[in-house]
Amino acid sequence: MWRASLVSWMSVLGAAGACAQGCSSSSEGAAAIAPPDAGHEAGHEAGADAGWAISLVPLPGGAPGIGFDDLRYAPVLGQILAPGGRTGNLDLVDPGTLAVKAIGGFSTSATFTAGAHDSGCTSADEGVGVLFAIDHETQSLRVVDSSTKAVVSSTALAGSPDYVRWVAATGEAWVTEPGTGIEVFTVPANGPPVHAATIAVAGGPEGIVVDATRGRVYTDAFAGQTFAIDIAQRAIVETWSNGCSGLSLGVAVDPARGFVFVACQAGSVVVLDAAHGGTMLGMVAQGSGLDILDYSPSLHHLYAPSKSGTLGIVAISAAGAPTVLGAAPVPSAVQGVTTDGHGAVWIGDPAKGRILRVEDRYPASP
Repeated sequence: MWRASLVSWMSVLGAAGACAQGCSSSSEGAAAIAPPDAGHEAGHEAGADAGWAISLVPLPGGAPGIGFDDLRYAPVLGQILAPGGRTGNLDLVDPGTLAVKAIGGFSTSATFTAGAHDSGCTSADEGVGVLFAIDHETQSLRVVDSSTKAVVSSTALAGSPDYVRWVAATGEAWVTEPGTGIEVFTVPANGPPVHAATIAVAGGPEGIVVDATRGRVYTDAFAGQTFAIDIAQRAIVETWSNGCSGLSLGVAVDPARGFVFVACQAGSVVVLDAAHGGTMLGMVAQGSGLDILDYSPSLHHLYAPSKSGTLGIVAISAAGAPTVLGAAPVPSAVQGVTTDGHGAVWIGDPAKGRILRVEDRYPASP
């Protein structure tokens, strides 16, 4: 088990100052770590009323770089799931202590290619007593026992995988395979997952999010459409124009309010109304190179990391109107984002093979 060095380099809320060369406090003799990107001086981007604080969490074997894509929070385990790509690990990160537990058993690679995420474990999600994880190089879905932290079974996938998500309502694992569709697996009490169906998604699928309240899964086509899939029917029941002029990528959901959020790669986030045929409720500009999004239902905040080196923090009103609260400076080319239900956001820093914990200090939106 690794214990990350907790490095808070941004000023606290209401504090005007910070260390000009990057403050650090280290545990277990770890060396000081510079701010996330050489282009950002600590405190300079935050201003006098910074709504965030950032900590750095290096992952085992990550120094050459990790091709991050997906990050998830496992609420039962209480851990961040950080697929370690070329390291051959699925890393579990404790949100409180920042301790890291590496689960091996996935494909390894000595090479890191910037902008790529096709090595080793690239996506994971929590089921009942198990974790589901993709091994990209072998195109397989692996099952990890949550107690023993060991891979206990594996099954082949029909196509090149992107994301895996647990669908609790039916006890199934859904895997997106762009160009193939969404492959659905039933999960027996013993043995590997079993292929049950493939849902065709024209021009996709890209991104996936589960709306348990409505019994829907949402995903995108790359070219400006978002699909609502009925979980029980395993079929697309609605197709919406999402307003993206270029590529439409990540999706997130507010299940209580019925809002679906879509990332337009060109640099905007769209809010759609799932209860009214995907009507657009709002659009807000963010940094260029948007990809994956996540949302905090308790704060009503949307998080949009961009390749331009910002983490956009956007308040969503009860009517679905987006308002930018701030943009935390992060390394360029960040990839992957998840919330942890406790006011923190986690994003991947591929070049440094580490993840960043961003504490959201803005007040909740009504």
